[in-house]
This record gives sequence, structure tokens and C-alpha cells, in this order.
Amino acid sequence: MREVSRADVVLSGYGPVGRAFVEYLARQRDELARRHGVRVNVGAVRASSGQCRLREGEPVPPRPAWSPLVSLEETLDRTAARVFVQAIPSSPRLRLHAAEEAVIALRRGVHVVTATKSHLLSHWRDLDEAARAAAAMIRISGATGAALPAGDLSRTSLRGLGCTTIRACPNGTATFVLDRLAAGDSLGEAVREAQRRGIAEADPSSDLSGEDAATKVRLLAALAWGWDPASVRVEAEPVDEGTSRAASAAVSRARRLRAVASASVDMPRLVRVRLEETEPGDPLHALVGPEKAVVFGCPDAGDVIVSGGRSSPLGAALALVKDTIEVTAPRTGFL
Repeated sequence: MREVSRADVVLSGYGPVGRAFVEYLARQRDELARRHGVRVNVGAVRASSGQCRLREGEPVPPRPAWSPLVSLEETLDRTAARVFVQAIPSSPRLRLHAAEEAVIALRRGVHVVTATKSHLLSHWRDLDEAARAAAAMIRISGATGAALPAGDLSRTSLRGLGCTTIRACPNGTATFVLDRLAAGDSLGEAVREAQRRGIAEADPSSDLSGEDAATKVRLLAALAWGWDPASVRVEAEPVDEGTSRAASAAVSRARRLRAVASASVDMPRLVRVRLEETEPGDPLHALVGPEKAVVFGCPDAGDVIVSGGRSSPLGAALALVKDTIEVTAPRTGFL
């Protein structure tokens, strides 16, 4: 029988993604331990208004029962955490806070697993230096496509394959909205339906502007080619009221309009997001609803394609679970 180790986690952020992370671990802790040899335990949950300590198997108490927030250093020490998980919103307002906390954890030799994007764009080099100095790891699957394992491919699986291009539809909201526009919905109707289904955020502006898709490809390019995301220029074409005509015209030609984000080693530090008509046979054409896909162009090995992945709080939470297991589970034999 496989020996099971313990991995205590400190979670920062208790919105929809953070709650889904805690709830999934509560349901699946024993099964994950059996399959992967590590029992993940959330030792503390932190938010802007306070924090709570948890015994193994104990549910998160109501917010009024939480304690005042103490320093992250103290929380990490008291929980003996091996992993610091970030599920706070990706916003300019929280960028510096997210970066500072990640660096604190890394410098103490605590691995960082994050679904938060903003500080990855601005503090990539600082985070990398802190991690290397303390022999800690950073994993960002939740920031590069939720349940879509595109980050894993960029980080390790493409080594030696000579990847030269990335072409992606990494934003499920944009794909869903474009298909609804092609079916005759107005932009407002399409967005409201996406929000009703839990696909789109309350504010979908970063999805429709191309900002989110560009961010994910900036991060994938950083993993694949060593680009510093802070130095990457973005050119983006938005989905707006005038896009309906283009979406309908594409359908009349048996094509589908897609918001395609792309990068190439031949055009360093540039990510473009364009509305493109895709043809049958194109992996981006085949996407349904909020599905996502990334095509890694490898001239010698052939294209490497990953598609699917749930765009939802649970999908992002599962990416956090996967990365937490990846940095803590034993690595021997075929594992």
C-alpha cells in the first residue's frame, strides 16, 4: 500500500473559486490521497476581512466567526503549510498585494499555486527569482485556462518539440458569445445568457475586449519561451455590437467566428487577438459553448492541441487542486 504524506495548505481568497477548492477537497480528500499519495488539508483560509484556522476535515465557519487577519508569515508558520494557494480576484488593485504575499511564501520555501493573473503579468521575474532562491515551485494552471491543462504543456511537455507558435481560444465567454451572436442574439442577450449559465463574470469587459485571452497567451508564451509577460505588447480586436454581422456572415460560409489569440517566436513579445473566421477541421472551429483550445505549432513534431476544459469556478478550483497535488505528491517510478 502506498505511503500517504500530508500537505497543509493556506488559501488566500474565499470567493466562488476558493469555496469550490475547499469543498472539492472536503469531498475528495481520501480519494485523492489513495490515488496520488498526498492528503491535502486546508489549514487556514484568509480573506481581506479576516481569516480562520481549520482542523483536518473541519468545515469553514461563517465569516462572523473568523478571527482578525494576522501576517501571512505567522499563518504559514502556525499551519506548517507546504503550499500557498491564491484565489483572489485578478485586479490592478490587488496586484501588488498578491505579488508580495506570493514572494513571502516562496522565500520561506512554500510552493505557490495561483489562479490569480494580475501579479504574474507584472512581477514574473520577481516571483521566479524568489522561487529559485528557495528551491520552491510556482504553478499557474488556474491562470492559463482553468481545467484546460495548457500551462502544463507550455511548461514541460513541449520541451524539445520545437514549438514556434501558439494559437488559442482560451476565453470561454468570448467563444460562447460569438456563437450566440451567430445564432441571432444581440450582444446584450448573449452576455446575459453567458452570465445566467455561470460562464461570464458580472463584468465581462476583459473577456469581450480580448484582454483575458491575451493575458493567458502571454503567460503561456512566458512558460514556453521565457518571455517576461510585462514586456509583451498586446494588439486586440474586441467583440462589440458590430460583431454580429461578421458572426452571421461567417456562418453563411460554413465557418465560425472566433476570438483567436496568437504569439510566435518570429515576432517576439507580441500577442495579437483577432476575430477570425475558422473553417471545419480547425480545432478552434470545433469548440462548443464555453470550451477552450490551444494549438501549439511544432513544425517538426506536428501541432500539439489541447481543448475542452470547464470555464467555471469549479474548473478553476480543479486546476488549483491539480497543481497542489503536482507540487506535493511523491515523484518516483512512473509518477
